[in-house]
Amino acid sequence: QVQLVESGGGLVQAGGSLRLACAASGNIFSPNIMGWYRQAPGKQRELVAVVSSGGTTNMKDSVKVRFTITRENTMNTVYLQMNSLKPEDTAVYFCNFRTIIGDNLWGQGTQVTVSS
Repeated sequence: QVQLVESGGGLVQAGGSLRLACAASGNIFSPNIMGWYRQAPGKQRELVAVVSSGGTTNMKDSVKVRFTITRENTMNTVYLQMNSLKPEDTAVYFCNFRTIIGDNLWGQGTQVTVSS
């Protein structure tokens, strides 16, 4: 069983920065993909950024120049550095962990609120 623990998030003014972290523990299967999705009120959950255990990333176009995703494989932790935040980045951010053997786990979510 894999557990995900998220940290970070909060309230920030437009143009500010936040850093999210997600640590996976338990029976970690590799290769795997970890990353972040977000869901704003009234909208569907969408991919923000994910990174494979091999280092391949996939990011939403609108965040590519502002967000950076990194991971520490030895600690099974993924980080999302969010710079130049905009009000439209306001959402609940969910950590995700998935593998080719069928794992597809979600964190509890952390609120990111960007005020204008």
